[in-house]
Amino acid sequence: MEPFTFASSSELHLELAVKVWVYLQYNNRLEGYEKPLPYSTLLKRPDLRHRGSNLSPNSELYVTVQPFTDSKPLTVPSQTPYKHFKNGRIWNQWLKLPVCYSTLPANTQLAITVWDLSPVNPTGGDRGHHVPFGGTTISLFDDDFTLRTGRQKCKIWRHKAADGYSDTKTPWQEASKRGRRGQPEEPDIVDEKQSRRDAELERLVGLMKKHEMGEIQENRWLDQMVFRQVEKLERQQIKDTTKPQLAKRSTRETNGEQNGTSCAENDQDHVDGTFFLYIEFPRFDHPIVFTDHEYPPPPVSSVQIQPQTIAGVNFKPPPEVQLGPGIHADGGSDTDGGGPLISIYDPEIGYADNPAEAKHRRLIRGQRSALDRDLKPNPKMRDFLNKTIARGPTWELSDKEKDELWRFRHHLTRDKHALTKLVKSVNWNEQSESRQALALLPKWVEIDVDDALELLGPSIRNPGVRAFAVDRLRKADDDELLLYLLQLVQALKFEPKTSKEEDETDSSLASFLIVRSAANLKLGNFLYWYLMVELQLDEDVPSQSPANKKLFARVSYDFMKELENTPEGQVRRKTLLRQGELVTVLSKISKDVRNGKGDRVRKIEQLKKMLADPKNDLLVFDPPLALPLDPDIKATGVIADDCNVFKSTLLPLLINFKTEGGEKYPLLFKTGDDLRQDQLVVQIIALMDRLLLNENLDLKLTPYRILATSTLTGAVQFVPATTPVSNILQDPKYKASILGYLRAHNPATPGTPSILGVRKDAMDNYVKSVAGYCVVTYLLGVGDRHLDNLLIQEDGHFLHIDFGYILGRDPKPMAPLMKLSREMVEGMGGASNNPGESQFETFRQYCFTAYTTLRRSSSLILNLFSLMQDAGIPGLAIFGGDAAVRKVEERFKLDVGEEESVRFFAQMIDKEMGAWGPVLIDKLHGFTQNWRS
Repeated sequence: MEPFTFASSSELHLELAVKVWVYLQYNNRLEGYEKPLPYSTLLKRPDLRHRGSNLSPNSELYVTVQPFTDSKPLTVPSQTPYKHFKNGRIWNQWLKLPVCYSTLPANTQLAITVWDLSPVNPTGGDRGHHVPFGGTTISLFDDDFTLRTGRQKCKIWRHKAADGYSDTKTPWQEASKRGRRGQPEEPDIVDEKQSRRDAELERLVGLMKKHEMGEIQENRWLDQMVFRQVEKLERQQIKDTTKPQLAKRSTRETNGEQNGTSCAENDQDHVDGTFFLYIEFPRFDHPIVFTDHEYPPPPVSSVQIQPQTIAGVNFKPPPEVQLGPGIHADGGSDTDGGGPLISIYDPEIGYADNPAEAKHRRLIRGQRSALDRDLKPNPKMRDFLNKTIARGPTWELSDKEKDELWRFRHHLTRDKHALTKLVKSVNWNEQSESRQALALLPKWVEIDVDDALELLGPSIRNPGVRAFAVDRLRKADDDELLLYLLQLVQALKFEPKTSKEEDETDSSLASFLIVRSAANLKLGNFLYWYLMVELQLDEDVPSQSPANKKLFARVSYDFMKELENTPEGQVRRKTLLRQGELVTVLSKISKDVRNGKGDRVRKIEQLKKMLADPKNDLLVFDPPLALPLDPDIKATGVIADDCNVFKSTLLPLLINFKTEGGEKYPLLFKTGDDLRQDQLVVQIIALMDRLLLNENLDLKLTPYRILATSTLTGAVQFVPATTPVSNILQDPKYKASILGYLRAHNPATPGTPSILGVRKDAMDNYVKSVAGYCVVTYLLGVGDRHLDNLLIQEDGHFLHIDFGYILGRDPKPMAPLMKLSREMVEGMGGASNNPGESQFETFRQYCFTAYTTLRRSSSLILNLFSLMQDAGIPGLAIFGGDAAVRKVEERFKLDVGEEESVRFFAQMIDKEMGAWGPVLIDKLHGFTQNWRS
């Protein structure tokens, strides 16, 4: 698109102005512009003989201009001064009106009337007066709501004053006429010579506009010749257009005389001619586009007016609206093309309670509390309630659903999944209603953890409800709590603010996390680092307000203080401080290596030297230090000689630690990269793995550990004995196939079961892990999938790395919904119909089982994403609001049944196997990587 620039009319603080330029000269009545008055008319109306326009073709006329909107005048009219004309009626006068452009509506029109002088009043009386010579009405903004500028040619409607109405009878451009029965009127016969003259006139008028705008260089003597020629052509064009009209008028006059009537008896004071008025609007450097003041969007009202009859109540019909003169019944006008009226939102509907609705709610929910206790739904209502309860956590309840949930609240206390829906149906601003809802919480059956997480979300602010959810979390063990700890830290932002005097220890989420984390080394380790990341977030992150930063600082302080009260608290507090020192030293070393000069070999030598430097105190840890990435690992020091620098843009460091058992623990340390998104994805994968294991489905997933220590540093667990699929397909040792790789590392031996020449356990690892990662990466919308971030271990475990793009985002076009290449399918024997040779059908069944299993736990996964929507993670923040949660929800296909969802997944597998787009992407990616290396 070409660049364009425009200005806003609301910023144009100038008075409205119009220049009455030239009233086009007509030579005289003898050339056919206007027939002279017949004697019969003059005998009947002798006063017409004394009108100025009938006495001289250059008689004195004056012009008035007045702005109108919605058929109503905006200001008083402005009038041209008296001027004596000699050769033609030329005013060349600017008229300013007492109104600014910035205050004008979009449908503003200018009513311009040319007035003639008449010394005799035809209606009686001694004083003379003025009569309308003609009028025209022009809109100030065009159809595109752009301010009209420059010269405009307006048709004058004889003997009519400009009305300024929305359906004006004096438009500045005559509308196209229609023939009989809607057929277009037959056009007038135009000869070829006239057509060429009209085309030439149109071309010259366009050049004149460019000349007026300064786009054509000025040449005075030549310009005067062009102006005279244009004036001559315009006069001739008017004469040509007048001839057929005069011919038709003569025919009508003849027919009138034959019928005993005359032209003068048809309420005509004059025989009309053809006249045009040239006006000029101010010009500006840029187009002026109409803009109004933008009001902030009001809150959406919960009131939903139904047009039909509800509960036997007949609503009154809408009142009749009496429209003013000149206003269309459909809201149309000469400026909006007859479009509908604009609906204006009433802010009071959103800001203030509807008294009728509030009274209805009090009657329904307040006075019938005793009757609702024993109320039970009938089968039809039970189906309605079950359908409402089965909705996902993002579903917006309707008024009917809220009312029915409240009506049967006592009956629903035995349904653990109904509590979240009931909480959303309560008006917590109504004290009596909130008291009744809180009284039901102790009677409710024990809810699941996923429902407790939903009650800790941003939409629930009632302290009693959140305290009930925290009580449910107290029953979870430490391992389960560790799965949701990242989201629970984010849920601290949604805690209601209480005064310091109130004792909220038992119901506070912060107090619960502090006490449980102080008693468990693992929980305390990760709580500490999650809080450190929040404290290091920049203030430009929308979610990291000063209040939130103060909140996390307070929780961190209370946590450290709580550690002092536990038997092992002092030791654990020192451990956390030592972890912080280790991360600081490794961050400095990583930055120095990345910024250092030399190739990769020199950087590796520099890394070894810095790790062995006694100043960094990394060779020996006394006492052994629990690593931040995995507190179960006690490291005794760093193996300085066994380290590496990976060939990547950020040059991550591979560092090996010695453990208490004499083993080696490798990890990757990265700086300059935000690992919070990878940390979230791996956490969700670990949760999905646990959900599948609970259903006795082990898909051999490898959720390696990731810990972000700040927004620019972090550690990643190094998975040993892994090879990228791209390297396997290029290695002739494996015959450029995944199956060859599996056979090389897991050959079939006599006496052991095997499949396709591969040990059965290795083939099972491969088939199950491919199925598991196909499902989880599809649900999370993981993008940028190429053969370099797909790894295979020697024992057949398949895994994905690098989760920089999620929720359907991908830097490459034609990205697949799920990464399943032909090479991956051939590794399990190909898509053969013989189940004895191929494991493809087994792979499909694993996919279907995993997908349906995770669909049943969709609420838990969606609630975890909902708690993370304000964490400032780039992959989530780019969508805004709860759009990220809805992206995940779309992939669960919750709006269809289980059979249809399995059918959808089967179709996706077949589609991705035969897609050529991912193959092309892999080829281009491999070519790019080889060219870079």
